[in-house]
Amino acid sequence: MAYDFDLFVIGAGSGGVRAARFAAGFGAKVAVAESRYLGGTCVNVGCVPKKLLVYGAHVADELEQAAGFGWTLEEGHFDWGTLIANKNREIERLNGIYRNLLVNSGVTLLQGHARITGAHEVEVEGQRYSAEHILIATGGWPQVPDIPGKELAVTSNEAFYLKELPRRVLVVGGGYIAVEFAGIFQGLGADTTLLYRGDLFLRGFDGSVRTHLKEELQKRGMDLQFNADIQRIDQQDDGSLKATLKDGRELIADCVFYATGRRPMLDNLGLENTGVELDARGFIRVDEQYQTTEPSIIAIGDVIGRVQLTPVALAEGMAVARRLFKPEQYRAVDYQNIPTAVFSQPPIGTVGLTEEQALEAGHKVQIFESRFRAMKLTLTDIQEKTLMKLVVDVETDKVLGCHMVGPDAGEIIQGLGVALKAGATKQQFDETIGVHPTAAEEFVTMRTATR
Repeated sequence: MAYDFDLFVIGAGSGGVRAARFAAGFGAKVAVAESRYLGGTCVNVGCVPKKLLVYGAHVADELEQAAGFGWTLEEGHFDWGTLIANKNREIERLNGIYRNLLVNSGVTLLQGHARITGAHEVEVEGQRYSAEHILIATGGWPQVPDIPGKELAVTSNEAFYLKELPRRVLVVGGGYIAVEFAGIFQGLGADTTLLYRGDLFLRGFDGSVRTHLKEELQKRGMDLQFNADIQRIDQQDDGSLKATLKDGRELIADCVFYATGRRPMLDNLGLENTGVELDARGFIRVDEQYQTTEPSIIAIGDVIGRVQLTPVALAEGMAVARRLFKPEQYRAVDYQNIPTAVFSQPPIGTVGLTEEQALEAGHKVQIFESRFRAMKLTLTDIQEKTLMKLVVDVETDKVLGCHMVGPDAGEIIQGLGVALKAGATKQQFDETIGVHPTAAEEFVTMRTATR
């Protein structure tokens, strides 16, 4: 049978665009349908605008440190509207770049909601198209618990477009998005409370990292409330919000920001017209080659619920394009030792196993930890500490995990990701000459195990 397209991609986010571009480059006839914005979550309401706001929040730190280096500055004034307008302009520029990447690759771009009407058929704005392969790359969507007043809360989708910076913000959640936005709001001048229903945020991260970040956020004056959860939200006569907690306490804020998880974006996608199955968590079930239970349909990225990170979606998109249209270049995505950053304040960088994961996997480990005050802060009164940690297998001397909390953690951990991918040992770390004076050199000068 002759199809309109060899590959029809639903979703123009990172994974979908990567798969479409490279499939077209391999000679396939490709279409991409997108109903919202080009670039997906990352470009529009995720990594990119978040990092821009993080940069903005860090300016406050730079201003505070300036006096120690001899700079006398007049009192600064922050304007939220200017930051958001500049952010919007940059996102529009990136939208245009994504459009050009697709069009210049020979991809047919269809702007409208795509709905699957059969194993090989997609409908967009009333027009039906046939395709040999359909790729679902629709990403995720923030979800707010079903409590009274949930409509009064905002998520990361809305936070990037707030008309003004709230004076008092209540951030709810314990994952990286909650921690990052709490730092953004506080760094830009809002009175910020971070509320989490568990004992300690960032579950799944190394225990030393979690504890260290908690201590540093408390030093910065952030109100951290653990083992707490909201029962309802009510709007008061003055426009403020009253959050009633399950323990009966009441918190007043101008903005309640929820970061309590993301669901796969499957709304009106038409999966009922196919044999695609979902897993127990509601994500699309796929095999190791991203094949769904419908032979002609593939799925990648956040919608499959594996590792929900932009570079992972990019790698999955590339793998799909190669498998379908350039099989001699195909190689599976390696989900081990994926470097990750959390742009909290201070930021986190991590790659490999946590201490807890290493022990659970049966490794006998040595732990190397260092806590120190960064050189840049020695001329200031700021007492922030940096944490660096290595998890080492005693029997093989292999470095199983590298973890950091401190300035430039994300930049530093990228290089260590290469080292772990190559199977570096602690001896090789020790024999590597450090770059002096930097924080990064601490990773190659930790000689004595702390436990």
